[in-house]
Amino acid sequence: MIAPLLLALALAPAEDLYRPGNWPSMAADRRASAVGDVLTVVIYQAAESSNTMQNGSRRATDASGAFSGGGVSEKGVLSFGGGYSGRGELRRTERFVTQLSVQVEQVLANGDLIVVGRQRLFVNGENTLIAVRGRVRTADIAGDNSVLSTRIADAEIDYNGKGFVSRSAKPGVINRVFNWLGLN
Repeated sequence: MIAPLLLALALAPAEDLYRPGNWPSMAADRRASAVGDVLTVVIYQAAESSNTMQNGSRRATDASGAFSGGGVSEKGVLSFGGGYSGRGELRRTERFVTQLSVQVEQVLANGDLIVVGRQRLFVNGENTLIAVRGRVRTADIAGDNSVLSTRIADAEIDYNGKGFVSRSAKPGVINRVFNWLGLN
């Protein structure tokens, strides 16, 4: 019984026991560090803004005059006035959460990585493009080979969609013409 087992072990070639390409992943972290390496960007962007404005004005102009001569007496009063009172308020809240794989395009002299990536989604007639570009410090890369978007220097994050939902959110032609003319 032991003889067949020893025979099988003796016949195993060395290249089956050791493969150079598999060894680094067993002995080191696989964090992006060279051109062509892939890195996961966790995009979490939240923004909130509020703006309130109140404006008021009042203007009045009066002019009067009198004329008398002999038994005739004429008197006139002219008044102009106007007022304006306005109030406006704008509130905006945005939140964008997603993950995207990017590729190392360049390694800078200090070891920072220039990363670039795009992801195109087509869901229910809506074509969405997410693109990321920026500079990542290797110290900011987590053990799972990911980096938060808030840790990317010179970050350019584009999120753009085209389709039914995007078209529905835009004002119609008549509203755009009125806005252009300042009538809306």
